[in-house]
Amino acid sequence: MENNQSSHIISYNFLILVLAALLALTGVTIGVSFINMGRLNVWIALLIASTKGSLVLLYFMHLKYESRVMFLSFLGTVFFLSIMISFTFWDVAFR
Repeated sequence: MENNQSSHIISYNFLILVLAALLALTGVTIGVSFINMGRLNVWIALLIASTKGSLVLLYFMHLKYESRVMFLSFLGTVFFLSIMISFTFWDVAFR
């Protein structure tokens, strides 16, 4: 029986740096929630959340190092999610 040892693609130091960025973005999210910017609050919260989600997908789930098909699948999912979110905004805006 062969012993296949797989090594991490990304170093632990870089993963800790990504974790620190996620924690900093969480702090930014909390800080922005106390500032009233009108309609921009939702857009800023979505921008920060999508940035955090992208960091998790790219580095912790190793999507950055997967095949092109997986990356295109991710982009397609983001595209259709943005369409669904825009339908929700249009529905609320024109009531």
